[in-house]
Amino acid sequence: MILAFLPSPSRGVVHLGPFPLRAYALCIIAGVVVAVVLGNRRFVARGGQPGAVADVATVAVPFGLVGARIYHVVTSPAAYLEEPVRALYIWQGGIGIPGGIAGGVLAGWIVCRRRGIAPGALADAIAPGVALAQAVGRFGNWFNQELFGRPTTLPWGLRIDPVHRPDGYESFATFHPAFLYEAGWNVGVALVVVWADRRFRLSHGRAFALYLALYAVGRSWIEALRIDEASRLFGLRLNDYVMAAVLLGAVTYLVRKRGLPREEQVQTPVPSTA
Repeated sequence: MILAFLPSPSRGVVHLGPFPLRAYALCIIAGVVVAVVLGNRRFVARGGQPGAVADVATVAVPFGLVGARIYHVVTSPAAYLEEPVRALYIWQGGIGIPGGIAGGVLAGWIVCRRRGIAPGALADAIAPGVALAQAVGRFGNWFNQELFGRPTTLPWGLRIDPVHRPDGYESFATFHPAFLYEAGWNVGVALVVVWADRRFRLSHGRAFALYLALYAVGRSWIEALRIDEASRLFGLRLNDYVMAAVLLGAVTYLVRKRGLPREEQVQTPVPSTA
């Protein structure tokens, strides 16, 4: 008998007249705002110009969302084989963080190079904000009752409505709240990155690499809990291999760039027109 559990929201959409407000989208937007505000403060403290982070975000965020959706569809194709058009219904949930990071980083790097911004310095400035943005965004999964873990009778087990339970798990009522585990882990990642950045004066993208390494470690053990459909190779989810590659790449980068001093100039000054 389950004496305690975490409830799931009864719905994820509120209508204001004909306009639907989707909690999933609001969580993503709130996360972006957190990342931009914190990233801007940190970038200005490094010598950057106010508003530069927001300018980069206007391009990086849309590309990140596209990359995240593509990654999700590619790694979980079974859900879209019968009705491929559903791959466009991003409001129904389903984004892959690795794809979002890849799309956002690529677009952000291009914008930085064109606007005279040191990409590594900006990446270091936004690293903890990105981790917090992921923490906030994960609550969208809670509203959609998706991406939960294996059944559990622990007091913090998440109650899932029958309609959202996967095939074979219809008789189970509560599951590991994977979204909450990942959100908590990401908050911890943000705190560690801020501490390490202050303690070691990280530069040239090392704070961002540290964020990637820590995120990969946390995501790996969370993947072991998840029961949603996903592509597998030799018994492991595709995300496991991606996280292993991210961790290896991030650690290698940290080792190769160790000891570098802070950038003397993080952004080329805009010529005065006065």
